[in-house]
Amino acid sequence: MSETHALTEYHDESGLYEIRLKGHLDNRWADWFEGMTITLEENGDTLLTGQVIDQAALHGLLKKVRDLGMPLVSVNSVNPGQAKTQEVKS
Repeated sequence: MSETHALTEYHDESGLYEIRLKGHLDNRWADWFEGMTITLEENGDTLLTGQVIDQAALHGLLKKVRDLGMPLVSVNSVNPGQAKTQEVKS
């Protein structure tokens, strides 16, 4: 016998994400990243932080990162209390 298991539990796909890039991204890109906070870190990385409504939106952000040609360091889903909010000005 074969059994088919259906996903019966609803999963909320929205969440807060931190996307880390190697190199500093100029603040003029803020509009292109649709409300994501751009944090320039002292180690030379850029941290994009913001609410992402679903996986399709996350993939859209990652495509923009790819189009910039900046190396992607990490993508993390974070709890709102864990997100870094301090911006470092260059």
